[in-house]
Amino acid sequence: MSLSRAALATTSATATAAAAAVVLLRREHVTRQAIERFAAAALETLLNAIDANDADTGAHVRRVATYALILAEAADLSEHDCKSIERVALFHDIGKIHEALFDIIHDDDKLTAAQRREIATHPARGADVLSPLLGFYPDLPDGVLSHHERWDGTGYPRGLKGRQIPLSARVVTIVDTFDAITHRRRYREGQPVDVARQVILEGRGTQFDPDLVDLFLFPPVFARVIAAERRVTRWQRPVEQRKGGRDEENVPDITFRWRPSKHAEREQPRSGQPLRTAR
Repeated sequence: MSLSRAALATTSATATAAAAAVVLLRREHVTRQAIERFAAAALETLLNAIDANDADTGAHVRRVATYALILAEAADLSEHDCKSIERVALFHDIGKIHEALFDIIHDDDKLTAAQRREIATHPARGADVLSPLLGFYPDLPDGVLSHHERWDGTGYPRGLKGRQIPLSARVVTIVDTFDAITHRRRYREGQPVDVARQVILEGRGTQFDPDLVDLFLFPPVFARVIAAERRVTRWQRPVEQRKGGRDEENVPDITFRWRPSKHAEREQPRSGQPLRTAR
């Protein structure tokens, strides 16, 4: 009988400990999920800050993110890598909202050498802005810091070469160049996609990762990019939707929102004239 009671007591203690462990794990899961949602909300806030500072840059980074995901998916990258590339694409220019750069970037005059050097600080400025989120997104600051590095090692700020450059930055620099050429800037009109294709091809193995260039210009992949470019829309912030239920779940979704709505207005240049559609 005493053995049975001892066994029963042991079983009861084990069950109690197991129940306590389940409760603890549940609390840890809820806490971790809330923290992750908070980090995603921080990213969404930063993206809103880009929009508020410069709507053109806000539209630019969303286009770059769209093209970057097409290239990442074509490369059959993991979900983790795709998300990392998506974030780097969306925040690669966040360093440009620094007050020291704003007037330079929005000046229609030709840049001086000193102004070019100042603009070249924007990757480091962006990495500094994002560094508090390093614990949540460890690849993000380094990817942003590296998006002006070149395959041949002549880029900036660190002169990284080849595969020393983070994969996210190698993807973003290609699609960033594509968008910079095909969309209107203050000092010039957007160019046809054939011009962008030639520039990227000429940079193969010098400015850009040659394997990624080959994949980007592979006809089925490039066709997807062109189709996405022709669907460019003006960014409209979606209505925020919050989950009901307990307080710890009443926070933004872990996947932050950045894509434009399907029925958004067609993007127009500042002159009010339609964008070029000839490609």
